[in-house]
Amino acid sequence: QVELVESGGGLVQPGGSLRLSCVVSPFALDYYAVGWFREAPGKEREGVSTIAGSDATTYYSDSVKGRFTISRDTDKNTVYLQMDNLQPEDTAVYYCAADPDWFRIIRASGMDYVGKGTLVTVSS
Repeated sequence: QVELVESGGGLVQPGGSLRLSCVVSPFALDYYAVGWFREAPGKEREGVSTIAGSDATTYYSDSVKGRFTISRDTDKNTVYLQMDNLQPEDTAVYYCAADPDWFRIIRASGMDYVGKGTLVTVSS
């Protein structure tokens, strides 16, 4: 069983930044890919970014590439998503997910473990 606890969401103006955190169960980062997907009303679920467990290879969706950065701190069992130059279309509930197969997180479908989510609202 892998527990995931997200934090860091909130309200930010367009062009602003937020950093999301996902604390995972100890040692999970050694065996699981961990990443973020988002859900917004009227939009398809989107895999945003993922970091592989084996070698920390990263993935970004085209919509966030160049603006978001995923990283991890294995000592703190935490995965971060630094979000810069946020835009209104980034408004969504962001979920942290873990799975041995990172393609499931990229597709935002069928993940073994999913957190409760944190709301990000980008508005002036």
